[in-house]
Formats: sequence, structure tokens, C-alpha cells
Amino acid sequence: MKKFHHYITIFASSTLLLSACSVGKKYTRQEIAMPENFKNSEVVLTSDTLQLSWRKFVQDPLLTSLIEKALSNNTDVNVALLNMQQLELAYKQSKKGLLPTADLSIGANRTWLSSNSLNGSLSDQFIGTPYMDDYSATLRLSWEADIWGKVKMQKEESMANFFGQKENLSALKTRVIVQVIQSYYNLIALDEQLKIAQRNVQLSDSTLNMIRLQYNSSLVSSLAVEQAEAQKKTAELLIPLAHQNMAVEENALSILCGGFPQGIQRTASLDDTIVGDGLATGVPAELLSRRPDVRAAEYAVVAATSRMGLAKAAMYPSLSLTPSIGTNSIQFNKWFDLPGSIVKTIAGNIAQPIFQKGALKTNYEISVIEREKIALQFKQSVMVAVSEVSDALAKIKHTEQRLQLIHAKSNALAKATADAALLYKSGMANYLEVITAQNNALQNDLERITVKREKLNAAIDLYRALGGGTDTLPPNTP
Repeated sequence: MKKFHHYITIFASSTLLLSACSVGKKYTRQEIAMPENFKNSEVVLTSDTLQLSWRKFVQDPLLTSLIEKALSNNTDVNVALLNMQQLELAYKQSKKGLLPTADLSIGANRTWLSSNSLNGSLSDQFIGTPYMDDYSATLRLSWEADIWGKVKMQKEESMANFFGQKENLSALKTRVIVQVIQSYYNLIALDEQLKIAQRNVQLSDSTLNMIRLQYNSSLVSSLAVEQAEAQKKTAELLIPLAHQNMAVEENALSILCGGFPQGIQRTASLDDTIVGDGLATGVPAELLSRRPDVRAAEYAVVAATSRMGLAKAAMYPSLSLTPSIGTNSIQFNKWFDLPGSIVKTIAGNIAQPIFQKGALKTNYEISVIEREKIALQFKQSVMVAVSEVSDALAKIKHTEQRLQLIHAKSNALAKATADAALLYKSGMANYLEVITAQNNALQNDLERITVKREKLNAAIDLYRALGGGTDTLPPNTP
């Protein structure tokens, strides 16, 4: 017995020593050659890596209320929060990997033995019954030594998954914020398009009345009246289209905010909209810490690195201890008669996979390739992030130039429309020149609204591309 205990001691000591071994590779961020500056960037670069809160970026109380509602009620956000809770539970569970498992089993059975068998004849002779009872209660422990650092790698994978989901949640919230802002501004742009259409209907109606008077005086043909009526219908067609697009946009924004379709209260015009100015773009390398989607992609590489180590550890031997203690008796009244009914067992096991048809090696090779794929996706996410900032900067720059040109064009067309009307009244211009001037002014006004909206969307895109800012952190961080 002393010799047996000696072997067990040696086994346990060896297990503890081997527990310091690890076959997994520690994660290190791959080298990514980042550019020094963003393309199209003409702002002063700073080292400020703080994210701009959406409450500072958005300064419209009506829009602020919509964003708050969306962050609280949006279905996708709430599903992501539940996913986080699942991953948090998995992470907490992984931290218990070094603890043993314990099982308690209690059983009682009665067996009627064959009288012609040895056990049956002995049972009848010594017990005096044709059956044999067996009462047992056993507490069994099982503990596997973490020889190759498997528990640590499982914990690292669970932690990476949790924090990756946390970053995904931040990215989702930023995306929801951006979608709400863009939808809100789309509604305001539609309001302005409706006003432009209504003004042009009134202007076209005035022109049509003037041409009809001249037609009644036989100064112009019926063609002039028909052309003027067609011009008026062109403006009138914009009115139901604007109402249709408003209804669709309001419905989409209501769903985004987690409610059923309803009307959306909004600011009067695009000129009244205020978004954060002077976004500090910083340098491209800062996107690694700013962008939640980039951070999530890196956490995916961390998790893949841990899975690769686990796949490798599966090819190595595992050591486990399985002690148990309990009671056993053939008589119920002596079931817990201590110490006579006590049963003790201690066992050590070494399991080494020998032939698994190459499955373990294949799984490891697949995990290596999978990690390489995810690492490439991380690199791609960094390149996309830099590109999105550059795209937004280019849009801001060139939409501003377009707005200046459209403003100058608007002044020229306004004068041309007024002059055409005066010249037509004095007989120095024909009706086609009046209609053409009005149509050009209408199209230019519509284009001005479109470019204004593009400039706002570019600022919103830049805000998102730089990482955004959701103000809130997911609860219950491990």
C-alpha cells in the first residue's frame, strides 16, 4: 500500500510539473505598413485618439431623442446585447477549467441469481435469500491536469470572443447612430424638395396664366400653352413623389428606432442642421485603437490563435486523476455503517491518441489555415478603414466645391428666370426661353439639395470611419 501511495505521489508531482508546459503560440499583432497620412487630408493632424461622442457630434434635440430611442429599442442592438451575455457566461465558465468535477451517485438494486450458478448457490448458502441486494453511494472526483495550457487557451479564446462581441456591439451602435442621422437628414432634404416643387408649381402656374392671356389675344399659338402646362406638370409630379419617399423614409426610421411606422418630427431645413465640425482625423495608425470593427477583427485573430493551440494540444497525451469515496453494502441497515461500508478508489490515467486516421493532424492544419485567413481579414479591415476615411475626406472637399458652384449657378439662374419673364412681357423673348429658364432653375434647386445632403452624409461617414463614439459601454464586463 505504501508503494502504491508512492506511485500516486510521483504521478501527481509529474502532473504538476508538466502543467507548466504549453504548446500554444502567444498572440502578437502582425506588422502592418500603415501610411503616414490619410489621402485627401488637408486638416492639421493631431495625436488625439479620443472618440467624439455622438452627443457632441449631433446638436439637434429632435435627432438626439431619435438616437436615444434607437439605442434603447433597436432590435439588432438588443440581440447583440444578448449575444454578449451568452459570451460572458462562456468566458466565466472557461475560468473554471482547472477545477475538478464531482459526481454523486446513489443506487440500490436487487438481483435474483440463478440457483445453478456459483453466485446463486453461495448467496442462498450465506445470505439465506434467493436474491442479492446491493446498496451504494459514491462521490467521484475527476481532474485533468492542464499539461499543455489548454485551459489557458480556452480562457483566452472565450475572452477574445467576448471582447470581440463587445467591439461588434460598439460598431453596431455606431452604425445605428449613423443610419438614424442619415435617415433624419434624408427626411429634411425631402421636405426641401417638396417646398421647391410647390414654389415651382406656383411659378409655372403664373407663367401659364400669362401665356393663356396672350393666347386669348392671339399673340401665341396653342403650342405655347401646352408647353407651359407640361412645365407645370413637371413640377407637380415632384409633389406626390416627395410624399411617397417621405412615407417610406419615416417608416424605415421608425423601425430603426424599434417602433411601428409613425410620423417623424424634424427640423425645418438643411440649413438649420448642425453636426460636429473639426473632426480630428489623426493618423491612420490610430484607427487600430479607434475603430471597433478593426478591434473586433483583431480579437478574432486572438481567438483563432487560441483555437490553433488547442488543436495542437489535442495531439498530445492527457493526464487525469479520478479518486472516489463512498459506501457499499448488501444490507440496507448496514448501508451507512461506518467505517465498515466505506469504499475508496484512487486512479491515475494517461491517454495518448495513437491512431485517429489523421484527424487530429488535419484539424490542426485546418486551424493554422483558418488563423491565416482571419489574419488577412484583419489586415483587410485596416485597409478598408483607412480607405473609408480618405473617401469621406474627398467627399467633404469636393461637395463643398460643388456647393459653391451651384450657389453661383443659382444666382445666375434666378436672374435669368426673372429677366426671361420681363423680356417675355415686353415681347423680346419667346415662351420657350421662359420655360427653359424655369426648368433650369428647378433642376438646379433640386441638385443643390442633393449636394447638401451628400456633404452632410460625407461628414457622417467621416465620423463613422474614424470610429464614432457611442458613449455607453456594454454592462457586466468580465
